[in-house]
Amino acid sequence: MRKILALASIVLMMAACGNNEKTYDATGTFEATETTVFAEQSGALLMFNVNEGDSLPMGCEVGLIDTTQTWLKIQQLGATKEVYQSQKPDMERQIAATRQQLAKAQQDEQRYRELVTDGAAPSKMLDDAASQVKVLQRQLDAQISSLSTSTKALDKQTAAANVQIDQLRDMLRKCHVVTPAKGTVLEKYVERGEFVSVGKPLFKMADTQDMHLRAYVTSAQLQNIQLGQKIKVFADYGDNQRKEYDGTISWISSRSEFTPKTILTDDERADLVYAVKIAIKNDGFVKMGMYGEAKF
Repeated sequence: MRKILALASIVLMMAACGNNEKTYDATGTFEATETTVFAEQSGALLMFNVNEGDSLPMGCEVGLIDTTQTWLKIQQLGATKEVYQSQKPDMERQIAATRQQLAKAQQDEQRYRELVTDGAAPSKMLDDAASQVKVLQRQLDAQISSLSTSTKALDKQTAAANVQIDQLRDMLRKCHVVTPAKGTVLEKYVERGEFVSVGKPLFKMADTQDMHLRAYVTSAQLQNIQLGQKIKVFADYGDNQRKEYDGTISWISSRSEFTPKTILTDDERADLVYAVKIAIKNDGFVKMGMYGEAKF
């Protein structure tokens, strides 16, 4: 009987010692990457399919801001471009007559040169023909220069209209409210039909699948951890209820800070600690702000 009592005492002592042993090296809270989606254009919110708790993929269109005025401006600039194109001169047609006159004058000059060489015509006739060729050549050059300048000016106006159309198309694209990342809607700030302005927050979302535990370690613990290290993470549900997850150290702060009052460290006498982030894959049970523990 005495042996049984002694054995029971030893077992109880061992159990007590086991209960006093800490099962974690650092504690913290679970966080997720939050994204606030803002309106990029002003106007009435014609469509807005967002509800708190919705799980949305990246690139999902959830809203539409009124695009009427932007679309009308694009149509107006398209018509302006057509006017510019219709005003562009047909250079070859407009200089065709002068080219023909110049060719005729060059033929006359050649014929008079032959006659003067043969002594059949006075040299003044050759001089007059050569002068006529020079005058027509200058007229042709002036016409080409004027028509080229006019064409370049209209081309530049068309290019400027194209830039304005591109700007309006970008504004048109920004009227479509699209999720910048996957995540769960945390808060909704507006409703369909409201007038929104540029920069007004529409809703907040967070990636609750790829979460991380933000914990704090002392300088003594810092030498035992490194980026990419695989560790164990425990979600604390209270009443000694915990769930284990595989974690990976994804970030270690390069600066120390004073120990947060809500955080316990292995060395409670340490005034300065370093923040670390431990990435986990959430199975739906871990919530933002929940306490967690890390075992290195």
